[in-house]
Amino acid sequence: MAGGGFWVSLAAGGIAGVCVDLILFPLDTIKTRLQSPQGFKKAGGFRGIYAGVPSAIGSFPNAAAFFATYEYVKYALHSDSSSQYLAPVTHMVAASFGEVVACLIRVPSEVVKQRAQVSPSSSTFQVLSNTLYQEGIRGLYRGYKSTVLREIPFSLVQFPIWESLKDLWSWKQGHMVDSWQSAVCGAFAGGFAAAVTTPLDVAKTRIMLAKAGSSNARGNVLSALFEVWKKNGVSGLFAGVIPRMTAISLGGFIFLGTYDKARCLLL
Repeated sequence: MAGGGFWVSLAAGGIAGVCVDLILFPLDTIKTRLQSPQGFKKAGGFRGIYAGVPSAIGSFPNAAAFFATYEYVKYALHSDSSSQYLAPVTHMVAASFGEVVACLIRVPSEVVKQRAQVSPSSSTFQVLSNTLYQEGIRGLYRGYKSTVLREIPFSLVQFPIWESLKDLWSWKQGHMVDSWQSAVCGAFAGGFAAAVTTPLDVAKTRIMLAKAGSSNARGNVLSALFEVWKKNGVSGLFAGVIPRMTAISLGGFIFLGTYDKARCLLL
């Protein structure tokens, strides 16, 4: 990957990340409150659905880091002699590396955002200050492991499907897909990936919202999943699945479509 391509991926990813987070923030707030251990109404219901929106600023470096890493690893693993059947594996590996790097930025902003979403009376800055005062830097990385364990399976599903759908559509029409077609492929890939990874998202939310010193605060994903299943059954593991699928389908459309369009314009 040439130096110019790296910076284009960085900028296009950042633009796409901010666009999707700002547009879909209300749906994400509703999903977080549905998954909150205190229940939807006590977590704020439909009040203040833009609570925590300043944390969305973290979307730019987070998405930029993901796509820069994703494109670089794809480039590093690609060779002219490589079989097309290995392409999904390349996309899986690239997406996994991208998520590990992006989560270093995503998790602190996600912790602050979700705590602000279930405490609409507190400002984002107050939530950040309280977290640092009570738990230190480690508090901002509460749920890092559970987030990575959620994002890697999600990306392992989403990105190979997205790339395969684009290739199939390109082959059918005889030329590369347009940005809107890439966006449609992103919506299908994102919605499917969102549905199958919802239990991991529930576990991540419970860990991030857990009170310091509680069992969930230790960050054990299996323990959090078992606790949810024990109290709420299968429906608890899929709490918020409809707003999550809706948000991520729309998100896939906006995010991946914007990324492709921005990349085309910048190259």
